[in-house]
Amino acid sequence: MTHAEPFYRLKRLPPYLFAEVNAMKHRARAAGEDIIDFGMGNPDSATPDHIVDKLVETVRNPRTHRYSTSRGIPGLRRAIAAYYERRHNVTVDPEREVVVNLGSKEGFVNLAQAIVAPGDMIIAPNPTYPIHSYAFIIAGASIRHLPLTPAHDYLRELDRAVRHSVPPPTALILNFPSNPTAQVVDLDFYREVVDFCRRNDLLIVSDLAYAEIYFDGDPPPSILEAPGARDIAIEFQSLSKTYSMPGWRVGFAVGNERLVQALAHVKSYVDYGAFTPVQVAATAALNGPQDCVAEFRELYRRRRDVLVEGLAAAGWDVPSPPATMFAWVPLPPRFANMGSMEFAKLLLGEAKVAVSPGIGFGEYGEGHLRVALVENTQRIRQATRNIKAFLAGDAAAA
Repeated sequence: MTHAEPFYRLKRLPPYLFAEVNAMKHRARAAGEDIIDFGMGNPDSATPDHIVDKLVETVRNPRTHRYSTSRGIPGLRRAIAAYYERRHNVTVDPEREVVVNLGSKEGFVNLAQAIVAPGDMIIAPNPTYPIHSYAFIIAGASIRHLPLTPAHDYLRELDRAVRHSVPPPTALILNFPSNPTAQVVDLDFYREVVDFCRRNDLLIVSDLAYAEIYFDGDPPPSILEAPGARDIAIEFQSLSKTYSMPGWRVGFAVGNERLVQALAHVKSYVDYGAFTPVQVAATAALNGPQDCVAEFRELYRRRRDVLVEGLAAAGWDVPSPPATMFAWVPLPPRFANMGSMEFAKLLLGEAKVAVSPGIGFGEYGEGHLRVALVENTQRIRQATRNIKAFLAGDAAAA
C-alpha cells in the first residue's frame, strides 16, 4: 500500500452523502442567510430540570470523577430493567441481560465487532439510518439490503433474501418505528419475524430508539415481547430522543444474554463507560417523573401537524408520520425525476430550508426527503411559507 491509497476499512465507507448539502448550508449561513434546518435529527428541547439537577449534584462529588463501569453502573442497569418491566411487561436480568452504551451508535459498532466475522452476511433494511449497515460493514461483513417501502412485502422479501444470500445470513437488523420512514409495526409482525428467524438460525438486532415518540395507535412494542425473542434478539434504546439528551451520549441494550455479554466483552476493552454523573442522571430520568416524556411527544405531534398542514397549503401533500421525529416526504411530482439530492439543494437555495436527501439512507430512499421536526412551530410555518412561494414561483416559471 502506498501512502496515497485509502486505508482498507475506509475503502468500504462511501463519502458522506449529506456532506454536499451541509456544505451549502454552512456557506449560506456564513453569508448571513437565515436557513431553517430540518436536516439532522438533533432534538432542540432542553433536557428536563430534574435530570440536569441530578447531574450537577453528582458531579460535585469528586469520587464520581474516576473511571466508571464499562457495562453501566448497577443502579442504571436496574432502572433499565424496571423500565422494560413497566413499559413492555418484559423481565430482564440487570446483571446479565442489560448493558449501557455511549449512545446506540457506539453500541451497534461494538456489537458488530463482537458477533461478525469478515465475510458474514447481514440483512439490513433499506432505507435506514446509516449505522445499521455501516457498523457491520466496518466489522467486515457484507450487507443484503431489504427494501422497506410500501411496494414491497417485508416478510416475502425477507424469505427471498435468506434463500438467495451466499453465504447464509447470520443476523437481521430491525428498526421500528423507522428512521427515516417513520413506519411502525405491531406485535404480530414481531411474532412472525421471530418465528422466521428462529427457523432460519438468524440473530435479530432491533433498534427501538423512538419507542416513546408515537402519535397514532398503540405505543410501539418491543421485539422482546414476542415469544422466543429472548433466544435470538438484542434490542437497543437511547435516552437521546425520549428525554431530549442527545449530547449526553447514553443508551442501552437488553435481551439475549449471549449477545449482551458479547457486547459487554468488547466494550470492556474499548471504554470505561459513560461519565458516572451522566449515568446517575440517566438513572434519574428513567426512575423519575415521566411527564416530560409525554410533553416531548406532544411537542413533536404539534410540529408534525404544522408541517403537514403547511405543506398541504403549499400544494405539497405528504403523509403524516405515525411516530418518530421525522416526516418521510416524497418529492413533489414535477420534481420526481430530479432526484432527492438535487431537489434538497434546490430547496436550500430557493426556499432556505435544509432537509436530508433520501438517497443518503440507501438506494430505496431515492425520491424522498427526511424532514426532522427540530425547529419550533413558528419556524416550521416560516419554512412552509418559503416552500409555498418557491413552488408557486417555479410553477409560474414553468
